[in-house]
Order: sequence, then structure tokens, then C-alpha cells
Amino acid sequence: MKDRQESHVLSSYFAPRGHNRMYALGMQLAQLYLSPFDKLIGIIGEAGSGKSALIRGMFPGLELTNDDDGVYIRPLPLLEQDSGFSFFTPHTYHVDIRFENGFTQMRVLADAITEALQNGKRVIVEHFDLVYPLLGFNANLLIGVGEQILISRPTLFGPEPQEIRQTVYDSLEYRLMAHTAEDLCEFCMPPEDLARCGHDDVKHGFVISFPDKEPSFDIQQLEEKVNAMICENLPITYIDNHHVSIGGQPHPCTGPRIHVTHTGQIKNFHLLHHFIYNRFTRKYLLVGCVGDKALENLKKLDAQQEKQSDLIV
Repeated sequence: MKDRQESHVLSSYFAPRGHNRMYALGMQLAQLYLSPFDKLIGIIGEAGSGKSALIRGMFPGLELTNDDDGVYIRPLPLLEQDSGFSFFTPHTYHVDIRFENGFTQMRVLADAITEALQNGKRVIVEHFDLVYPLLGFNANLLIGVGEQILISRPTLFGPEPQEIRQTVYDSLEYRLMAHTAEDLCEFCMPPEDLARCGHDDVKHGFVISFPDKEPSFDIQQLEEKVNAMICENLPITYIDNHHVSIGGQPHPCTGPRIHVTHTGQIKNFHLLHHFIYNRFTRKYLLVGCVGDKALENLKKLDAQQEKQSDLIV
């Protein structure tokens, strides 16, 4: 186990867009990569990328000091280690560096993290890349959240937090565009198909799955409707943990914070103009992609699945 942990350099996973899927992936990552000896966990990613959901999945029961609903713990437990109740201090601390830096100097936060580690505590640091230059040492486990989730166990030779940051920040826009386009497809499809659909991921895109029977709607017409909504540049706003507003109309969503702010921000949206049948799961798949190479990516995905189908006896 220890040798496997020490040999690990970098792993990559699709970053799911729903809370439940993110929680489940967090549990999986904790089982695969988290060691009892990991005291400093660095999390890197932009606001709305799903960092908090991933942390809740990896560390069930951990009280986060920043809450998505705007509830913040004060005073910050990490800064209260010498309050006189040290016997009852937590084993694991959480801190959001970007948020806390608005109230506390970065050097003070860095010193508090170092003190907690010296006292044998574990510290989970969101926006770790911001405090890293003042710490002078890297995290035991470094996690970046963008379009994909990157898991790294840094050595003396890297990777550096800035490398992870560059990758996940650059890719996040594809995740936001893809998720919004996915919800627009749901918004435009017949209610009976919306009620039975599931979700999966591909690079720079999405997959909507339908069990048992192929949907009856025309994919090309669906694509035209979605592109019309993109041209209207409709606002996308958060309603609650289960809904977003699309142009003022509520729509159910499992990841309501992971969206672009207006539909016009979706670039080059396209759908594969036929359903793919997955013989293993017995589901019909609707595949969409966004970005400059959307059509090229769809052709590659279609070709790859045809090769797999030929291999199935």
C-alpha cells in the first residue's frame, strides 16, 4: 500500500456535474489515494467547480468553514489552536485560503497551517496554490478540479501547485459550457424522455442516456432548438440545490452552480445526429460536444464506439 502510494504521480478522472456523483467520486478517491499519513491536502480549482462537494465525499462529516449557502464558521478553528481547549481541538482542519485572505493576512494563515501540522493535525486547504509560496513545502496529496479531477502525490521534483492550477483553470470553461448545453438539451426534449434520462461524461462534452427504448425525438431538431437558445443569450441563474433558472424558467439540475452565466457563452455546440446503443448497459446514448473541435471530437467518439461494437461477440 505504502509503495503504491509513493509510486503514484498523477491520475485523472472526469469531474462529474451532479452533487451525488461528485460525492461518490470523492469516496472512491479517498479509498484509492488517501493515506493516514497524509497531513496536508491541497485542493485547487475555481469557484463553482465542485471542490466542496468533492471534499465532503472524501471526508464525510468534516465541517467546512465555508458553506455554499453562505454560512461561515467564525472564529476560524485553524486560528484558534491556542484557545485553551487544545485537548478538544479537531483532528482535521479545513480552510478556504481565497475567502480567509479577505480577513487574515496570508502569512498568518500559512503559519497556522504549519502549526497545525507540527501538532499532528491534518489540514485541508482550498486554493492551496495561493498559500504555497509562503509555506515552503508542497502538499502530501494535491487535487485539482476543472473539467477533470487531477490527483497527484508530489515529490521533490513536482508537480508544483501552479502546474495543476493552470491545467484545471484552463479546462473548467469546457465543463461549464458542456453542463449548460446538457441542461438546454433536457429543457428542449419531451417530458417523458427527460423523466427517464441519465448522465455520463466525455471530454469537452456530455452523454445523456435512455434505458430500454430509443427516444422518439429528432436529434437534429433538438440541436437547432438548443442553438436558438444559445443565440438568445439567456441568463442561467441558481435557484436552489436542485434547480436552475433558464431564461426565467425553472429547470431541475443536480449541479446548479456548475454553469456559464448566459447561454451565449456556449461555443460551437453540436450533437451526434444518431443515438449510440450501448450493448453492455442496454441504453441509448445522446452525445454532445462544445468548443472549437466539437465536430472533430464527435467523429472520433463515434468511430471509437463503432470499433468497440465490432469487438463484441
